[in-house]
Amino acid sequence: MTIHMEDLLNSIMESFDRIDYIKAADIPNIDLYMDQVTTLMESRLKNTTRYPDQDKILTKTMINNYTKNNLLPPPLKKKYSREHVMILIFIYYYKGIMSISDIQTVLQPITERYFKKADGLTLEDIYEEVFSLEREQVEALKKDVMDKFTRAEKTFEKREDEEEDQSFLRFFAFICMLSFDVYVKRLLIEKLLDAYSAYVQTESGGAGKGKKGASQKEQEKEAD
Repeated sequence: MTIHMEDLLNSIMESFDRIDYIKAADIPNIDLYMDQVTTLMESRLKNTTRYPDQDKILTKTMINNYTKNNLLPPPLKKKYSREHVMILIFIYYYKGIMSISDIQTVLQPITERYFKKADGLTLEDIYEEVFSLEREQVEALKKDVMDKFTRAEKTFEKREDEEEDQSFLRFFAFICMLSFDVYVKRLLIEKLLDAYSAYVQTESGGAGKGKKGASQKEQEKEAD
């Protein structure tokens, strides 16, 4: 069976155009109970999942474990603020590419400095500033994917006598290029976070490892 790459690419390009994020203005300006938070996240992010009818965006267990692992500040009287929701959205996007420990590294300074901050730069300001870059990034990604597709279509040209094999091998080349891109970017993120962690430990005299001292497997298990 020949893989129709052009049709697949058109579908991918269309999915890029549907990418969106939860804007701060769309988050209710009232504190929410846990089940209201999970309902909000499910309704707004369901279409970002691979299997929308099966995959869960957020569960009560996840929220409790995020709080336990110091990724999310504890609720006030069992209610979660707009800022809690913003932190949960960051966690949602991070968890597919970062370990629990790394998410803690990148989010802890944000929550310590800006969560419930009344004046100056707020968490909402940071949220909007970061996500305002999304549309620009989507357009850059579309171009990059198109370039990789074009390069993949030029591979294995000597197999024209075996159209089915040639189709799959080009599909495989396309997957490999996309995977390598993700692999390199993940390595870059890890190196950046390791450098930041080393800086923090140097500044604090090596103290204050806290939860970071727990084994990676334990932390992953707790936050699943």
